[in-house]
Amino acid sequence: MKLYGKTWTRREIERHIGQIDQIGGMKRYILQGSSVKNVEQIQVRTGAGLSYCVNSTRGMDISLAEFCGTPLSWQSCNGEIHPSFWKAGEIDWLKTAVGGLLMTCGLSQVGSPCLDGNEKLMLHGDAHQLPATMMQCEGEWHGDDYLMILKGQIRQSRIFGENITLTRTIQSKLGENRIQIDDVVRNEGFRKTPHMLLYHFNFGFPLLTDKTQIHWPSKKVIARDQGVQTKGNNLWQKPEKDISEKVYYHEDLISENNWAVATIHQPEFPIGKLEKSITVRLSWDTRTLPRLVQWKMPGEGIHVLGIEPSNCHVEGRVAERKWGTLQYLEAGESRNYHLIFEIVEN
Repeated sequence: MKLYGKTWTRREIERHIGQIDQIGGMKRYILQGSSVKNVEQIQVRTGAGLSYCVNSTRGMDISLAEFCGTPLSWQSCNGEIHPSFWKAGEIDWLKTAVGGLLMTCGLSQVGSPCLDGNEKLMLHGDAHQLPATMMQCEGEWHGDDYLMILKGQIRQSRIFGENITLTRTIQSKLGENRIQIDDVVRNEGFRKTPHMLLYHFNFGFPLLTDKTQIHWPSKKVIARDQGVQTKGNNLWQKPEKDISEKVYYHEDLISENNWAVATIHQPEFPIGKLEKSITVRLSWDTRTLPRLVQWKMPGEGIHVLGIEPSNCHVEGRVAERKWGTLQYLEAGESRNYHLIFEIVEN
């Protein structure tokens, strides 16, 4: 492995430490106190600067992510609230969404609340509020590489309705600033079901400042709302008062070997008293995630950029069906999703 600017064998590393947790690895935590009580998180430290927390209470979504102790991700005003506080009102998702590096939206509804027949569909669906089961956390050597692997499953189900599972595997390698996410969504039921899925990656200060440069893998950008200009979607700004969110659809994605890449470049990322030039890269397999949504909200007290690979738009299931773009899973059908998050030091 490469670590601290050198290449090491397993035995060379083991000569210097009592156990691997000294330089990296995983630890499980149970949060306590008021609204966060019994939230379980697994902290992953790669030893190369990247650390992040996987929230098993919330579908293995990723909460705080840091590089050398400085945050990369955006945290909402709700904090790490336990999903039992979710009331499932039309927009109650906004009251319990924690932010963090990744919030999963779906699995059968994404975006605006709507009434689909007799079914009331809430903002962004259920996935972010569902606990993971069958959690596995494994740290293991593969030759001279040490892998940290987390695996679990969430189930979205109801009697006389959908029965969908998402099996998620998250892995990182000691010495690398990289997170690999591999998901399998399966229709466990016996009839065709709608399937909408969006990966809500959230980035904030101090990765985002007026020095930040954003590069999108798209040839065309369309604003979701009429009257909104697309100019400046690749720029960031200081927090502004009384500014509204903007949502953009990036179309005609540019990909290489079916992978698209969006980047955030920060030339003055603070690490202690120093500043370093870094680039954050988010890559995904466009064969199952052909769409890219951008959420831009630079307002005071929020100040967040969402990069959101998806298989749908964000105007709800009824609109998706009307446009003829709603995807379905046949009975017993599975679909695979692959994403990679990484930090490049320039």
